[in-house]
Amino acid sequence: MARSQAQRSEETKQAILAAAATLFSERGYDSVTMREIAKTAGCSHTTIYIYFNDKETLLHALSIPPLSVLSEKMQDVLDDQDILPKERVIQLSTLFITFCLQHRNMHALFFGANAERVDLIESAIPLTELRNHLFRMLETAIQQNFSLNNGDERILTFTRIYYYMLHGIVGTYVYSKESMEELYERLERTFNLAFETLLLGFDEKIKEGKSGS
Repeated sequence: MARSQAQRSEETKQAILAAAATLFSERGYDSVTMREIAKTAGCSHTTIYIYFNDKETLLHALSIPPLSVLSEKMQDVLDDQDILPKERVIQLSTLFITFCLQHRNMHALFFGANAERVDLIESAIPLTELRNHLFRMLETAIQQNFSLNNGDERILTFTRIYYYMLHGIVGTYVYSKESMEELYERLERTFNLAFETLLLGFDEKIKEGKSGS
């Protein structure tokens, strides 16, 4: 009996998460209420609060596990000293884009809902800290690629621009019917050229700064 009750409880929890994911992806995080999530999940308005205190708790439950997996994969690339700096940036970019294309219906939720500044050094909010950790890994790779000193304001500027590009690529294909594999097979060369072109542009800006100093 206890096992059956535990199983029913887990099924209810998963139904709530599935309902939240569907509603958030269809209508956006801000416009959905806990009551609507409960109704879609087939439970009462009071029952949902047994499992999740509020929408932010649901947001974290949906976002942190997959983003943590992405973070681990990106950290492995960043820590691999056998990878050349430029290739490290490109591999991180590929990981990021493939992840976002695999989860394109959740892209806005994962990176946009309750978002804060990417340059915050620390945050008490776990999801913000995880998002910003992903940004800081990309920032580290860009700093290493151009051998920029700590504190150089160009590191943050370049990383922001690069980050905009990555999200722009993903945003272009949010509603595409092609799978991630189909998109990457068709556009991998274009994506890589975009990465390399932007890095070349940064390199030119650094050279301009040196010649003008």
